[in-house]
Amino acid sequence: MTDKVAAIVKKYGSHSSQLVSILQDIQAEYNYLPRTALDKLSKKLDIPQSHVYSMATFFRAFSLKERGKHICNVCQGTACHVRGADLILEALERQLGVERGQTTADRGFTLETVNCMGCCATGPVVKIDDEFFGHMTNDKVEPMLSKFKE
Repeated sequence: MTDKVAAIVKKYGSHSSQLVSILQDIQAEYNYLPRTALDKLSKKLDIPQSHVYSMATFFRAFSLKERGKHICNVCQGTACHVRGADLILEALERQLGVERGQTTADRGFTLETVNCMGCCATGPVVKIDDEFFGHMTNDKVEPMLSKFKE
């Protein structure tokens, strides 16, 4: 793990001004921010751990908890909410066997919600990894998930 973190830091020239970009790359590598990686990062950039952790916890896009291979986000914005986003979330919770904010036992999926995805015209919207699914209904949940199950 520490070799990967060192390579990421080297890519940015070991500049602490690039902390957010470095954190993004570490999260892309591990799908979350492992404690050992953050500790290594603090040493490599010669900045306090408290600064690294403050950045890692400030931005909602970062996760300090291990997440699943696939990140499933349900939009909870106003347009999606009034079109039944809560029902879609409940269907996903049933299908995956987890509640919002949890990861499946096989580490296949992490179920999360977001305030708005900016796809209001196609709500309710679910995003899995980088793929968007608009006009979601309960009937579309299982086929959507099956595309990502191995």
